[in-house]
Amino acid sequence: MGSEARMTNAVASARLTRGWTQQRLASVTQVSRQTIIAIEKGDYEPSTSLSLKLALALGVAVEDLFA
Repeated sequence: MGSEARMTNAVASARLTRGWTQQRLASVTQVSRQTIIAIEKGDYEPSTSLSLKLALALGVAVEDLFA
């Protein structure tokens, strides 16, 4: 069995630049803190809708958050 590649993203970096906690970002995007943790670790690939919410909340382009 091969290991799955993790998605790289800049969510944590963008969140920290904004001075937000994981809980704040979770509240603004209406997901759980655990979801934010999983996204930041690359364990969870968000839907297009959630990706757009994250980008809007963080004031960056979706392309800048996800590689």
